[in-house]
Amino acid sequence: MAVYKRNYKSYDGALTPAWSRFWILPRHAWKGLFRQRFLTIFYVLCLFYPLGCLLAIYLNANLGFLAQFIRVPDGGILEIGPEFFLTYTRVQGTFAFLMTAFVGPGLVSPDLVNNALPLYFCRPFTRVEYVLGKMAVIAVLLSTITWIPGVALFLVHSSLMGWTWMRDNWWLANSMVLGSVLWIFAVSMLALAISAWVRWKIVAGAVLALWFFLGAGLAQAINSAIDTQKGYWLDLGHGINRLWRDLFDIPERVETITSEEAGASIAILCALCLLLLWKKIRAYEVVKG
Repeated sequence: MAVYKRNYKSYDGALTPAWSRFWILPRHAWKGLFRQRFLTIFYVLCLFYPLGCLLAIYLNANLGFLAQFIRVPDGGILEIGPEFFLTYTRVQGTFAFLMTAFVGPGLVSPDLVNNALPLYFCRPFTRVEYVLGKMAVIAVLLSTITWIPGVALFLVHSSLMGWTWMRDNWWLANSMVLGSVLWIFAVSMLALAISAWVRWKIVAGAVLALWFFLGAGLAQAINSAIDTQKGYWLDLGHGINRLWRDLFDIPERVETITSEEAGASIAILCALCLLLLWKKIRAYEVVKG
């Protein structure tokens, strides 16, 4: 049949809900990420510590079996409480940062280098949805190695200890989820901002790592130079650890900054990253001659 004899009409099928359109970005990004063998191996390695914790919880609840092989103290081999879940959050938070250093720098920069943003924004797709979609790539990936296995550990231990233990210690799960989500949000915003302004993936990953370690060094230098503790405002790692200890009700060994100051420093960093993203994420770029 000749082309001019065809009757064309607009698409009248089901439309994707507007609120979920940003999920198209992480859905396609995850497919590309797990084609990388190194990243897949590292992701599997990130799950080893939760598996070790699961084994420790099981053995701690079955001391009769363990006593056949070693001498077991009366109180058990370890205490499943705030210190246990704080250590878990710290270890998996470190893995989450390393995962972000691999994944984050390559999320925004390819779209800017190849001038792909006009292709996104010529469709019913806003800048907010673009940022949410890119952030979801990191946030969902990091959630599967931080708070999701942590909640599973909490539920397993609750099933072994009984309903009373779960009711009395439910706040530990809430603290673990909130602390992990705060860390994921902070490192995601930082990674996206660096990816938007540093267009080389390797350099962007190095800048992200340097931000973490350089901030700690600069904080120590300021504290030593003017005899203060306010330098910790620049130390992202110290700030999140201060919040974690407060969430798990574990006092600081040495008083530095308050949890309010730590939260404010992280909020300022996230606001700055959002501002930097907003300046770069646009449908066109003005080039001055």
